[in-house]
Amino acid sequence: MNAEEQLKGWFTGRLPEGWFTERPEIVLDREEITVLGALPPLTVVDDLPEVERAAALEGYVERFREETRERRIDIAREAEHRFRRKVSWGVTVGPETVMFTTLSVPVMTRLRQPERQTLDTLVAAGVARSRSDALAWCVRLVGKHTDTWLADLRDALQHVDRVRAEGPDVVD
Repeated sequence: MNAEEQLKGWFTGRLPEGWFTERPEIVLDREEITVLGALPPLTVVDDLPEVERAAALEGYVERFREETRERRIDIAREAEHRFRRKVSWGVTVGPETVMFTTLSVPVMTRLRQPERQTLDTLVAAGVARSRSDALAWCVRLVGKHTDTWLADLRDALQHVDRVRAEGPDVVD
């Protein structure tokens, strides 16, 4: 079993039954573990006007957040100690995703003048407050328009990890 499967299995066993309608999505990178669970549909909103419906769903998510806060904190502490990564939480209700916590991690990069000018243009136009915000905006834009390609690439990398884990151990 590779580390990612072990981590996902641990969360599946550790999260209380009844929190989510299905197995939560566990997304991880070098710094962060994100736990994203689907809440049961809120049926009382079916016949409400859109404004009331949105407010009811917001209240539903806040109620879940408050009622589960202490348990989520305990689970996150255990996971952070065990897996050496911060834990972020979020839920989906129908098509909506609401993140409770997320990590903002600084990333160092080297850019040539044309790339810096692109960032400076975004700042000057008011699209971003700083070069850092402009770079984050660019990454979100690329991610939004290449979701399928990035998903295929991530799947391929997971396959490489599985094959590598099945191979012989290298002795120094």
